[in-house]
Amino acid sequence: MSEEQALLCEGAKLMGVSLTEKQTQQLLDYCALIQKWNKTYNLSAIRDPLESVKKHLIDSLSILPFINKGQLLDVGAGAGLPGIVIAIMRDDVSVTVLDSVGKKCRFMQMVKTELGLSNLSVVNARVESFAPAFLFSQITSRAFAEVDKTLNLTRHLLAQGGSYVLMKGDHADEERAVDVKITAHNLNVPFVSDRRSLLEIKL
Repeated sequence: MSEEQALLCEGAKLMGVSLTEKQTQQLLDYCALIQKWNKTYNLSAIRDPLESVKKHLIDSLSILPFINKGQLLDVGAGAGLPGIVIAIMRDDVSVTVLDSVGKKCRFMQMVKTELGLSNLSVVNARVESFAPAFLFSQITSRAFAEVDKTLNLTRHLLAQGGSYVLMKGDHADEERAVDVKITAHNLNVPFVSDRRSLLEIKL
C-alpha cells in the first residue's frame, strides 16, 4: 500500500466514510492527474502528493454526510473539487461541475473520461449566464465567493426546496446573507490543521 493510499484510507476511516477498492483507486488516480497536469493547467498551489490527498481528497470527503441524492452543481469547480470526489463516491448523484476557465474544464473532462464517471457533466460557462435544462437540488462550492455573492449569482439555478452546502475555512463566522438562514457545521477533517466549516442554506 502506498503512503498516499494509507493516508486516504485512514482519513476516510476517521470520518466514518467507507471506501470501496474501486473508489479508493479512482480517488488516487484523480489526485495523480491533478499532480501530473498541475504545471500545464495551474490547478492548485499544492505540489506535494500527500498534502494533495489531505487538502483535496480528505477535505472533499468531509462533506459527504450533507450530500443528498439528485442533481448537484459545483460552482467554480476549478480542478473539480469537491464535485469530482462526490461523483466518485456517490453514483446516486448527478454532478455538474461548472467553471468559466476553459483549460480547467478541459482537465475535468479528461478526468471524467479517464475515470469513466458517467454521472459527471462538465460545463464551461460563467455561472450568471448558465441556463441548464433543469434546476439543481443542491449547489456546492469550495473556494468560489462570499455567501451573499454566491447566492446572488446562483439562485436562478436552485430548485424549489433545494439547498446550498458551501465549504468554508477560517472566516465562516463572518459570512452573512440577506433574508436567509445559515446553519454552520464545523467539519473535523483529519490531518488538516486549518479550520474547516460547511454552511448549509435552505431557501
